[in-house]
Amino acid sequence: MMSGSDPAEIPATPRLRALLEPVAARGDTLTYQQVARSLGLQPPNTIHRVSVALEALMDEDAAAERPLLAAVVVSRNRGGLPAPGFFAKAQALGRYTGPETGGEAAAWHASERRALQAEQPE
Repeated sequence: MMSGSDPAEIPATPRLRALLEPVAARGDTLTYQQVARSLGLQPPNTIHRVSVALEALMDEDAAAERPLLAAVVVSRNRGGLPAPGFFAKAQALGRYTGPETGGEAAAWHASERRALQAEQPE
């Protein structure tokens, strides 16, 4: 488990999953910065470390054939969508085949979030 003392440490996926599952169950989102703060990450490279941890979470979810929990983390500058790296990773995992922006990306992202919300226990 992460202590927060090492600024280069990548958050462990169980800790990240525990943070994001209630968010998914509510149908809410968090920004990358909110995740970094919630995990107690300190600069430098907080957003990069969140992204690395989210990609590991995506690997786990894809392997278990679950909806991608990382879909609840969005960029504050992309109109409610995750960063382009989320879509690139989803493509690499064979989960998404469209562009990183626009209507197709928004529709797929919304469907992934609906699947997450439906999967979470009440």
